[in-house]
Amino acid sequence: MGKTPFSFRRPSIRRRRSKSTISSQSPPPASSSSPPPPSTGSNLIGGGGGKGKGKKKAGGARLWMRFDTSGASELVEYERSAIIKRAWIPARDFRILGPLFSHSSSILARERAMVVNLEFIKAIVTAEEILILDPLQQEVLPFVDQLRLQLPRRSAYKTRGAVAGDVDDSETRVSTGGQWLPVPEAMEDLQGELPFEFQVLEIALEVVCSFLDKTVAELERDAYPALDELARNVSTKNLEHVRSLKSNLTRLLARVQKVRDEIEHLLDDNEDMANLYLTRKWIQNQQSEALSGAAASNSITAVLPRLGSNRSGSMVSSRNLYGNDVEDLEMLLEAYFIQLDGTRNKILSVREYIDDTEDYVNIQLDNQRNELIQLQLILTIASFAIAIETAVAGWCGVNIPFTWNNKHGIFGIFVGGTTALSVLIFLLVLGYARWKKLIGS
Repeated sequence: MGKTPFSFRRPSIRRRRSKSTISSQSPPPASSSSPPPPSTGSNLIGGGGGKGKGKKKAGGARLWMRFDTSGASELVEYERSAIIKRAWIPARDFRILGPLFSHSSSILARERAMVVNLEFIKAIVTAEEILILDPLQQEVLPFVDQLRLQLPRRSAYKTRGAVAGDVDDSETRVSTGGQWLPVPEAMEDLQGELPFEFQVLEIALEVVCSFLDKTVAELERDAYPALDELARNVSTKNLEHVRSLKSNLTRLLARVQKVRDEIEHLLDDNEDMANLYLTRKWIQNQQSEALSGAAASNSITAVLPRLGSNRSGSMVSSRNLYGNDVEDLEMLLEAYFIQLDGTRNKILSVREYIDDTEDYVNIQLDNQRNELIQLQLILTIASFAIAIETAVAGWCGVNIPFTWNNKHGIFGIFVGGTTALSVLIFLLVLGYARWKKLIGS
């Protein structure tokens, strides 16, 4: 029988709907008696209940350290969604900060942030703050210490410069509907000091380069004595030690090469370097919003002649937007590129020394192998001569009557003559081998 509209499924559907409605209505009483769930934003370390924190960590929260422009720091726990909303970065950038790229190097520019993955340093930098992933790791602690040491000092320097510049504030700022905007001269003053994101990038590159230099120095300190010992004594222990040093050297060279290639990639592309100017883009966005608001209120008309008379170019001129104004970042990257190139040359020199030592050891082994072959050849010639004497002795030892067997003293004469003949044959064959240069002198 075929199915009709009056199918038996309808009562079951009704029962399912009634169960779903009952289950959907059941959570409110339970939630009224339970404590409120933790917020989806950030959770400061040291506060909150242990149970809520455990659920939050199970949901994907990770430990970060936040630094602002003044150098103030705090340990926080952020989920991935909170970081995406806070820094305006795509979700795929978290793969770069993951464990699969633990020793890779990349510096990515986004709309409002810069994703930095340099060796063990994994951070998200904006124009106003930096978020460091897993800041309590042993390798990351020097970077955190440097940020705590240098950021307050540079912030104090900027503060003194700002106080000194308040005297000429009317010359460097104009009012547009109650909002103050920096003019190109103020932009140039900001360019005199590195922006916050470049200060962080400089500290990160300094820590990474220092770590790589220290690692290379330790490797050199261990490599040269081990190679000299191997050249003096070729043993299994020395060969194993040199093999481990060579594998460590190869891995270290790959790590240095990754950082060097990333910096070289940035130096080759001015557009990528311009996109890393987060502070400049932030100022331009503020200017654009303020100008659009001022234009809407028709209050910008009285200011435009003054801007055009005393200053070359508007606040959104092409020189201040992108242009080719990447000299500060280019000089910063070139300095560390040269330092990494020197570190790479040190590693290459150690590897060349290892290759030279291996060649020397191979020459020694080849020489010993040749000596063994020559010894084997000499022993073969001697065996051939002795075999001739043995054959003659065996031929004469057969029970065949000879007339000269009864002569007195014939045994000594026969043995001496046979031995002399064998020695003569040995010397002749040996001389022939030396004449053909089969055996060294």
